[in-house]
Amino acid sequence: MNFKEVMDAARGNMGPYCKVCPVCDGRACKNQMPGPGAKGVGDNAVRNYQKWQEIRVNMDTIHENGPVDTSLELFGKTFKYPFFAGPVGAMTLHYGDKYDDLTYNNILVDACAKGGIAAFTGDGTNEKVMIGATAAIKAAGGAGIPTVKPWNLETIKEKMKMVKESGAFAVAMDIDGAGLPFLKNLMPPAGSKTVEELHEVAEMAGVPFIVKGIMTRQGALKAVEAGASAIIVSNHGGRVLDQCPATAEVLEDIVKAVDGKAKIIVDGGIRSGVDVFKALAMGADAVLIARPFVTAVYGGAGEGVQAYIDKIGAELEDTMTMCGAANLKEITRDMVWRA
Repeated sequence: MNFKEVMDAARGNMGPYCKVCPVCDGRACKNQMPGPGAKGVGDNAVRNYQKWQEIRVNMDTIHENGPVDTSLELFGKTFKYPFFAGPVGAMTLHYGDKYDDLTYNNILVDACAKGGIAAFTGDGTNEKVMIGATAAIKAAGGAGIPTVKPWNLETIKEKMKMVKESGAFAVAMDIDGAGLPFLKNLMPPAGSKTVEELHEVAEMAGVPFIVKGIMTRQGALKAVEAGASAIIVSNHGGRVLDQCPATAEVLEDIVKAVDGKAKIIVDGGIRSGVDVFKALAMGADAVLIARPFVTAVYGGAGEGVQAYIDKIGAELEDTMTMCGAANLKEITRDMVWRA
């Protein structure tokens, strides 16, 4: 099954909101929520995609001809590629009733582990979501990253027990989830966290702690101060705040501010192996891709996920070959061009 076949199949399986566009650039679904769109005028998802396209790669084929190594080492684990599946939740609401969160995560986590990468899993008000996600990660030998919402600390403590039982090699918190409507009126309160509260969460984790939703150098430094082993430069696909910059626009400033004190992952509009290459050249250690993995699952379940991993991996390998990078460490800033 190739990815075109996956896309064709997905069109018959998705709900009314996602149009399964040839390129998932945020235009057709714009501000469609429920659905995969962005908040407000809906241009954040579009901008995320566009800004990666404005960055170009510099071809240089005068170099030794040999195999390319795309592997990434992160937190003591080796992965085939430097990209991961991002966390997505409320599947039936946003993408159609073929899969609920539990079955989606079961398919995604297993297929990503078999494909040599890892999946981040989502969280929700239904406790069965985290129970199912951590069970899927445990079944995959810990090869997944549960993503916990910024609940109150007592709730987080309960979620962390499940994380530890799963054997997950790391855990994330999408701190930008503070902007999601279902968190805003909870009792006890959920949402934004202080540096001290985040530090407490990092201590609870017991494994490398990743803070997702960083869009400024100040936010990055606060996350590092709180004990984050990695940050994810992310505006939540534009779903939590309208009129943000694109992740590609802030990445290099954040890389400079962090200065190697934590690993840096970036998401938002990354849609090809060439885009993955650009992100690495600009200082990221790895990337997340979310919405297209939904299409992969709805279009071909585990086989669809493998087809998508193969597609992005082949594009990355080809770009590395054509730009003169034999491994990820050899991908440098001068390999990309930006106006």
